[in-house]
Amino acid sequence: MYSPEMERIPCVIMRSGTSKGIYLLSNDLPADPETRDKVILSIFGSPDSRQIDGLGGADPLTSKLAVIGVSSREDADIDYTFGQVEINAPRVDYSSNCGNISAGVGPFAIQQGLVKAVEPVTTVRIYNTNTQKVFVAEVPVKDGKPQAKGGYKMDGAPGTGARIGINMAGTIGAKTGRLLPTGNPMDTLEIKSFGSLSVSMLDAGSPMVFVRAKDLGLEGTESPRQIDGNPRMLELLEEIRTTAAVVMGIAPDQETARTKIRAVPMVAFVSPSQDYASHIDGAAVSADEIDFVSRDMFMGIMHKTYSGTATVCTGCAAVTLGTIVNEAMGRTITDGMVRIGHPGGIIECDMSVRDGKIVKAAYGRTARRIMEGYVYVPREILD
Repeated sequence: MYSPEMERIPCVIMRSGTSKGIYLLSNDLPADPETRDKVILSIFGSPDSRQIDGLGGADPLTSKLAVIGVSSREDADIDYTFGQVEINAPRVDYSSNCGNISAGVGPFAIQQGLVKAVEPVTTVRIYNTNTQKVFVAEVPVKDGKPQAKGGYKMDGAPGTGARIGINMAGTIGAKTGRLLPTGNPMDTLEIKSFGSLSVSMLDAGSPMVFVRAKDLGLEGTESPRQIDGNPRMLELLEEIRTTAAVVMGIAPDQETARTKIRAVPMVAFVSPSQDYASHIDGAAVSADEIDFVSRDMFMGIMHKTYSGTATVCTGCAAVTLGTIVNEAMGRTITDGMVRIGHPGGIIECDMSVRDGKIVKAAYGRTARRIMEGYVYVPREILD
Protein backbone atom coordinates (compact mmCIF):
# COMPACT_ATOMS: atom_id res chain seq x y z
CA MET A 1 0.00 0.00 0.00
CA TYR A 2 1.10 3.56 -0.62
CA SER A 3 -0.29 7.00 0.05
CA PRO A 4 -2.75 8.42 -2.51
CA GLU A 5 -0.71 11.62 -2.22
CA MET A 6 2.20 9.84 -3.90
CA GLU A 7 2.67 8.42 -7.39
CA ARG A 8 4.92 5.42 -7.88
CA ILE A 9 7.21 5.15 -10.90
CA PRO A 10 9.16 2.01 -11.88
CA CYS A 11 12.91 2.49 -11.73
CA VAL A 12 16.20 0.62 -11.77
CA ILE A 13 19.43 1.66 -10.08
CA MET A 14 22.61 0.46 -11.78
CA ARG A 15 26.30 0.82 -11.17
CA SER A 16 27.44 1.55 -14.69
CA GLY A 17 31.15 1.90 -15.32
CA THR A 18 32.50 4.08 -12.52
CA SER A 19 29.23 5.96 -12.08
CA LYS A 20 25.83 5.07 -10.66
CA GLY A 21 22.57 6.04 -12.31
CA ILE A 22 18.81 5.79 -12.17
CA TYR A 23 17.32 4.12 -15.28
CA LEU A 24 13.73 4.92 -16.26
CA LEU A 25 11.49 3.93 -19.16
CA SER A 26 10.42 6.92 -21.21
CA ASN A 27 6.77 5.77 -21.17
CA ASP A 28 6.74 5.97 -17.37
CA LEU A 29 7.50 9.70 -17.38
CA PRO A 30 5.25 12.65 -18.28
CA ALA A 31 5.39 13.75 -21.90
CA ASP A 32 5.53 17.44 -20.97
CA PRO A 33 9.25 18.34 -20.60
CA GLU A 34 8.75 20.76 -17.71
CA THR A 35 6.64 18.31 -15.69
CA ARG A 36 9.05 15.47 -16.55
CA ASP A 37 12.01 17.42 -15.16
CA LYS A 38 10.11 18.24 -11.96
CA VAL A 39 9.45 14.52 -11.51
CA ILE A 40 13.10 13.70 -12.14
CA LEU A 41 14.29 16.32 -9.64
CA SER A 42 11.92 14.85 -7.07
CA ILE A 43 13.24 11.34 -7.73
CA PHE A 44 16.81 12.50 -7.10
CA GLY A 45 16.01 14.84 -4.21
CA SER A 46 17.29 17.98 -5.93
CA PRO A 47 17.97 20.73 -5.18
CA ASP A 48 19.63 19.78 -1.91
CA SER A 49 23.34 19.41 -1.13
CA ARG A 50 22.72 15.95 0.39
CA GLN A 51 19.84 14.91 -1.90
CA ILE A 52 18.54 13.42 1.32
CA ASP A 53 14.90 13.26 0.16
CA GLY A 54 15.64 11.29 -3.01
CA LEU A 55 17.81 8.65 -4.65
CA GLY A 56 20.71 10.91 -5.64
CA GLY A 57 24.08 10.29 -4.03
CA ALA A 58 25.11 13.93 -3.46
CA ASP A 59 27.97 13.54 -5.96
CA PRO A 60 28.01 14.36 -9.69
CA LEU A 61 29.01 10.75 -10.44
CA THR A 62 25.92 9.38 -8.68
CA SER A 63 23.41 12.03 -9.76
CA LYS A 64 22.91 10.66 -13.26
CA LEU A 65 19.87 9.61 -15.24
CA ALA A 66 19.10 7.37 -18.23
CA VAL A 67 15.69 7.54 -19.93
CA ILE A 68 15.19 4.66 -22.36
CA GLY A 69 12.58 3.52 -24.87
CA VAL A 70 12.17 1.55 -28.09
CA SER A 71 13.47 3.50 -31.09
CA SER A 72 11.47 4.25 -34.22
CA ARG A 73 14.70 4.70 -36.20
CA GLU A 74 15.80 2.02 -38.67
CA ASP A 75 19.44 2.35 -37.59
CA ALA A 76 18.80 1.95 -33.85
CA ASP A 77 17.16 -0.47 -31.44
CA ILE A 78 16.51 1.96 -28.62
CA ASP A 79 16.49 5.66 -27.85
CA TYR A 80 18.46 6.83 -24.83
CA THR A 81 18.54 10.25 -23.18
CA PHE A 82 21.17 11.06 -20.57
CA GLY A 83 20.49 13.62 -17.87
CA GLN A 84 23.01 15.11 -15.44
CA VAL A 85 20.84 16.06 -12.48
CA GLU A 86 22.10 19.16 -10.71
CA ILE A 87 22.52 18.70 -6.98
CA ASN A 88 22.13 22.27 -5.74
CA ALA A 89 19.97 23.71 -8.52
CA PRO A 90 16.54 22.72 -9.92
CA ARG A 91 17.92 21.74 -13.31
CA VAL A 92 18.61 18.66 -15.43
CA ASP A 93 21.44 19.14 -17.93
CA TYR A 94 20.86 17.33 -21.25
CA SER A 95 23.74 18.99 -23.10
CA SER A 96 25.92 15.88 -23.35
CA ASN A 97 26.09 12.12 -23.05
CA CYS A 98 27.84 10.06 -20.34
CA GLY A 99 30.03 7.16 -21.39
CA ASN A 100 29.79 5.36 -18.06
CA ILE A 101 25.99 5.50 -17.85
CA SER A 102 25.93 4.47 -21.53
CA ALA A 103 27.45 1.12 -20.52
CA GLY A 104 24.31 0.20 -18.59
CA VAL A 105 21.88 1.08 -21.38
CA GLY A 106 22.33 -2.16 -23.34
CA PRO A 107 21.96 -4.48 -20.32
CA PHE A 108 18.94 -2.49 -19.13
CA ALA A 109 17.24 -2.71 -22.54
CA ILE A 110 17.81 -6.46 -22.75
CA GLN A 111 16.63 -7.09 -19.18
CA GLN A 112 13.46 -5.03 -19.78
CA GLY A 113 12.66 -6.94 -22.97
CA LEU A 114 13.19 -3.95 -25.26
CA VAL A 115 15.89 -5.83 -27.20
CA LYS A 116 15.90 -9.56 -27.96
CA ALA A 117 18.65 -11.41 -26.12
CA VAL A 118 21.15 -13.18 -28.39
CA GLU A 119 23.86 -15.41 -26.94
CA PRO A 120 26.74 -15.13 -26.33
CA VAL A 121 26.82 -11.41 -27.22
CA THR A 122 23.90 -9.13 -28.01
CA THR A 123 24.68 -6.09 -30.14
CA VAL A 124 22.53 -3.12 -29.17
CA ARG A 125 22.35 -0.08 -31.46
CA ILE A 126 21.69 2.93 -29.26
CA TYR A 127 20.49 6.30 -30.50
CA ASN A 128 21.60 8.95 -28.02
CA THR A 129 19.18 11.86 -28.20
CA ASN A 130 21.63 14.24 -26.52
CA THR A 131 24.14 13.99 -29.36
CA GLN A 132 21.73 12.73 -32.03
CA LYS A 133 24.23 10.01 -32.83
CA VAL A 134 24.17 6.20 -32.78
CA PHE A 135 26.72 4.14 -30.87
CA VAL A 136 26.98 0.37 -30.46
CA ALA A 137 27.17 -1.72 -27.28
CA GLU A 138 28.17 -5.38 -27.20
CA VAL A 139 26.61 -7.03 -24.15
CA PRO A 140 27.54 -10.54 -22.89
CA VAL A 141 24.38 -12.65 -22.50
CA LYS A 142 23.72 -16.05 -20.93
CA ASP A 143 20.41 -17.87 -20.46
CA GLY A 144 18.61 -14.92 -22.02
CA LYS A 145 19.92 -12.37 -19.52
CA PRO A 146 22.76 -9.85 -19.58
CA GLN A 147 25.73 -11.04 -17.58
CA ALA A 148 27.21 -9.08 -14.69
CA LYS A 149 29.84 -11.60 -13.58
CA GLY A 150 33.07 -11.92 -15.51
CA GLY A 151 36.82 -11.54 -15.38
CA TYR A 152 37.18 -8.01 -16.74
CA LYS A 153 38.86 -5.63 -14.29
CA MET A 154 37.93 -1.98 -14.52
CA ASP A 155 39.91 0.49 -12.42
CA GLY A 156 37.60 2.63 -10.33
CA ALA A 157 35.09 -0.11 -9.46
CA PRO A 158 35.57 -3.03 -7.06
CA GLY A 159 36.02 -6.58 -8.29
CA THR A 160 35.58 -7.78 -11.85
CA GLY A 161 32.64 -8.11 -14.23
CA ALA A 162 31.50 -9.03 -17.71
CA ARG A 163 33.07 -6.73 -20.28
CA ILE A 164 30.65 -4.51 -22.21
CA GLY A 165 32.24 -3.14 -25.36
CA ILE A 166 31.16 0.33 -26.49
CA ASN A 167 32.16 1.82 -29.85
CA MET A 168 31.50 5.55 -30.05
CA ALA A 169 33.24 6.39 -33.32
CA GLY A 170 29.81 7.40 -34.61
CA THR A 171 29.64 10.26 -32.11
CA ILE A 172 32.52 12.26 -33.61
CA GLY A 173 31.46 15.85 -34.23
CA ALA A 174 28.10 15.38 -32.52
CA LYS A 175 28.11 18.76 -30.79
CA THR A 176 30.09 20.98 -33.16
CA GLY A 177 29.94 19.17 -36.50
CA ARG A 178 33.52 17.94 -36.69
CA LEU A 179 36.34 16.39 -34.71
CA LEU A 180 38.35 19.61 -34.64
CA PRO A 181 35.81 22.42 -34.13
CA THR A 182 38.26 25.15 -35.14
CA GLY A 183 39.93 23.04 -37.81
CA ASN A 184 43.20 23.14 -35.85
CA PRO A 185 44.82 20.45 -33.69
CA MET A 186 46.12 23.21 -31.43
CA ASP A 187 44.94 26.75 -30.71
CA THR A 188 45.85 29.60 -28.39
CA LEU A 189 43.21 30.93 -26.02
CA GLU A 190 43.39 34.17 -24.08
CA ILE A 191 42.44 33.27 -20.53
CA LYS A 192 41.36 36.02 -18.15
CA SER A 193 43.87 36.64 -15.33
CA PHE A 194 46.23 34.05 -16.87
CA GLY A 195 47.16 35.05 -20.41
CA SER A 196 47.84 33.03 -23.54
CA LEU A 197 47.40 29.27 -23.24
CA SER A 198 47.91 26.51 -25.80
CA VAL A 199 44.96 24.11 -25.99
CA SER A 200 43.56 21.35 -28.17
CA MET A 201 39.79 21.31 -28.65
CA LEU A 202 38.09 18.17 -29.94
CA ASP A 203 34.55 16.83 -30.24
CA ALA A 204 34.09 13.05 -29.93
CA GLY A 205 32.04 11.29 -27.29
CA SER A 206 31.88 14.60 -25.46
CA PRO A 207 33.57 17.86 -26.47
CA MET A 208 36.80 18.48 -24.58
CA VAL A 209 39.57 21.04 -24.23
CA PHE A 210 43.02 19.66 -23.41
CA VAL A 211 45.87 21.62 -21.81
CA ARG A 212 49.41 20.75 -20.73
CA ALA A 213 49.62 20.18 -17.00
CA LYS A 214 52.99 21.93 -16.87
CA ASP A 215 51.52 25.07 -18.45
CA LEU A 216 49.25 25.34 -15.40
CA GLY A 217 52.11 24.71 -12.97
CA LEU A 218 50.91 21.17 -12.29
CA GLU A 219 52.70 17.82 -12.28
CA GLY A 220 49.78 16.05 -13.96
CA THR A 221 49.44 13.34 -11.32
CA GLU A 222 47.40 15.40 -8.86
CA SER A 223 44.58 13.66 -7.00
CA PRO A 224 40.96 14.85 -6.86
CA ARG A 225 41.53 16.05 -3.30
CA GLN A 226 44.49 18.20 -4.33
CA ILE A 227 42.64 19.91 -7.17
CA ASP A 228 39.21 20.14 -5.54
CA GLY A 229 40.85 21.70 -2.49
CA ASN A 230 42.50 24.42 -4.58
CA PRO A 231 39.89 27.13 -5.29
CA ARG A 232 42.26 29.18 -7.47
CA MET A 233 42.99 26.19 -9.72
CA LEU A 234 39.30 25.28 -9.94
CA GLU A 235 38.55 28.85 -10.98
CA LEU A 236 41.29 28.79 -13.63
CA LEU A 237 40.12 25.46 -15.05
CA GLU A 238 36.53 26.74 -15.22
CA GLU A 239 37.75 29.89 -16.98
CA ILE A 240 39.52 27.70 -19.54
CA ARG A 241 36.40 25.57 -19.99
CA THR A 242 34.01 28.47 -20.48
CA THR A 243 36.39 30.28 -22.83
CA ALA A 244 36.70 27.15 -24.96
CA ALA A 245 32.91 26.65 -24.91
CA VAL A 246 32.47 29.96 -26.72
CA VAL A 247 35.27 29.33 -29.22
CA MET A 248 33.90 25.84 -29.98
CA GLY A 249 30.41 27.27 -30.57
CA ILE A 250 28.89 25.33 -27.68
CA ALA A 251 27.79 28.42 -25.74
CA PRO A 252 27.07 31.99 -26.92
CA ASP A 253 29.00 33.47 -24.01
CA GLN A 254 30.93 32.43 -20.92
CA GLU A 255 28.12 33.21 -18.52
CA THR A 256 25.82 30.78 -20.33
CA ALA A 257 28.55 28.13 -20.23
CA ARG A 258 29.09 28.79 -16.53
CA THR A 259 25.44 28.63 -15.48
CA LYS A 260 23.52 26.59 -18.06
CA ILE A 261 25.96 24.37 -19.99
CA ARG A 262 28.10 23.02 -17.19
CA ALA A 263 28.84 19.53 -18.43
CA VAL A 264 30.65 20.36 -21.69
CA PRO A 265 33.21 20.93 -22.87
CA MET A 266 35.13 18.97 -20.27
CA VAL A 267 38.64 20.23 -19.57
CA ALA A 268 41.55 17.87 -19.01
CA PHE A 269 45.18 18.51 -18.16
CA VAL A 270 47.65 16.10 -19.71
CA SER A 271 51.25 15.07 -19.05
CA PRO A 272 53.70 12.43 -20.36
CA SER A 273 53.62 8.98 -18.74
CA GLN A 274 54.99 8.86 -15.20
CA ASP A 275 54.68 6.82 -12.04
CA TYR A 276 52.01 7.63 -9.46
CA ALA A 277 49.60 5.95 -7.05
CA SER A 278 45.84 5.54 -7.39
CA HIS A 279 43.98 7.87 -5.05
CA ILE A 280 41.39 5.13 -4.48
CA ASP A 281 43.48 2.29 -3.09
CA GLY A 282 47.08 3.44 -3.36
CA ALA A 283 47.88 0.89 -6.08
CA ALA A 284 50.94 1.79 -8.14
CA VAL A 285 50.46 2.98 -11.70
CA SER A 286 53.69 2.54 -13.63
CA ALA A 287 54.82 4.80 -16.46
CA ASP A 288 55.43 1.64 -18.50
CA GLU A 289 51.73 0.68 -18.27
CA ILE A 290 50.37 3.91 -19.76
CA ASP A 291 50.90 6.16 -22.78
CA PHE A 292 50.27 9.42 -20.90
CA VAL A 293 48.51 10.82 -17.84
CA SER A 294 45.26 12.78 -17.94
CA ARG A 295 43.01 14.36 -15.34
CA ASP A 296 39.43 15.11 -16.41
CA MET A 297 37.33 17.86 -14.82
CA PHE A 298 33.59 17.21 -14.62
CA MET A 299 30.88 19.54 -13.29
CA GLY A 300 33.43 21.76 -11.57
CA ILE A 301 35.46 19.04 -9.82
CA MET A 302 37.98 16.40 -10.86
CA HIS A 303 36.52 13.12 -12.07
CA LYS A 304 37.53 10.47 -9.55
CA THR A 305 38.41 8.10 -12.40
CA TYR A 306 37.76 8.98 -16.05
CA SER A 307 34.60 9.58 -18.02
CA GLY A 308 33.72 7.09 -20.76
CA THR A 309 33.00 9.83 -23.29
CA ALA A 310 36.22 11.57 -22.22
CA THR A 311 38.00 8.29 -22.94
CA VAL A 312 36.66 8.38 -26.50
CA CYS A 313 37.63 12.02 -27.01
CA THR A 314 41.06 11.50 -25.46
CA GLY A 315 41.66 8.45 -27.64
CA CYS A 316 40.72 10.46 -30.73
CA ALA A 317 43.05 13.27 -29.63
CA ALA A 318 45.87 10.77 -29.13
CA VAL A 319 45.70 9.57 -32.75
CA THR A 320 45.33 13.09 -34.18
CA LEU A 321 48.71 14.52 -35.15
CA GLY A 322 49.56 17.87 -33.57
CA THR A 323 47.30 17.77 -30.55
CA ILE A 324 48.52 18.24 -26.98
CA VAL A 325 47.49 14.65 -26.23
CA ASN A 326 49.37 13.29 -29.23
CA GLU A 327 52.37 15.34 -28.11
CA ALA A 328 52.22 13.84 -24.61
CA MET A 329 51.88 10.33 -26.06
CA GLY A 330 55.02 10.88 -28.13
CA ARG A 331 53.89 8.77 -31.08
CA THR A 332 50.98 8.31 -33.47
CA ILE A 333 49.16 5.01 -34.03
CA THR A 334 46.51 3.95 -36.51
CA ASP A 335 45.47 0.74 -34.75
CA GLY A 336 45.63 -0.36 -31.14
CA MET A 337 45.04 0.63 -27.55
CA VAL A 338 45.57 4.11 -26.18
CA ARG A 339 46.34 3.67 -22.46
CA ILE A 340 45.25 6.61 -20.32
CA GLY A 341 46.50 7.01 -16.76
CA HIS A 342 43.71 8.52 -14.64
CA PRO A 343 43.41 9.27 -10.90
CA GLY A 344 42.06 5.80 -10.08
CA GLY A 345 44.15 3.69 -12.45
CA ILE A 346 44.13 3.02 -16.19
CA ILE A 347 41.52 3.05 -18.93
CA GLU A 348 42.09 2.01 -22.53
CA CYS A 349 40.55 3.18 -25.79
CA ASP A 350 40.76 0.86 -28.80
CA MET A 351 41.41 3.03 -31.84
CA SER A 352 41.38 2.36 -35.60
CA VAL A 353 42.11 4.94 -38.30
CA ARG A 354 41.46 4.23 -41.99
CA ASP A 355 42.41 6.70 -44.75
CA GLY A 356 42.65 9.47 -42.20
CA LYS A 357 39.21 8.72 -40.70
CA ILE A 358 38.64 7.35 -37.22
CA VAL A 359 36.43 4.27 -37.64
CA LYS A 360 36.75 2.81 -34.16
CA ALA A 361 36.92 4.45 -30.75
CA ALA A 362 35.90 1.76 -28.28
CA TYR A 363 36.29 1.14 -24.58
CA GLY A 364 35.28 -1.52 -22.09
CA ARG A 365 33.06 -1.11 -19.04
CA THR A 366 31.16 -3.31 -16.64
CA ALA A 367 27.70 -2.75 -15.18
CA ARG A 368 25.57 -4.25 -12.44
CA ARG A 369 21.86 -4.00 -11.72
CA ILE A 370 21.63 -3.02 -8.04
CA MET A 371 17.92 -2.46 -7.45
CA GLU A 372 14.61 -2.47 -9.24
CA GLY A 373 11.29 -1.32 -7.85
CA TYR A 374 9.28 1.86 -7.47
CA VAL A 375 10.25 5.38 -6.55
CA TYR A 376 7.55 7.63 -5.07
CA VAL A 377 6.98 11.25 -6.07
CA PRO A 378 4.32 13.68 -4.83
CA ARG A 379 1.22 13.46 -6.97
CA GLU A 380 0.91 17.25 -6.90
CA ILE A 381 3.93 17.43 -9.23
CA LEU A 382 2.04 15.44 -11.85
CA ASP A 383 -1.20 17.32 -11.26
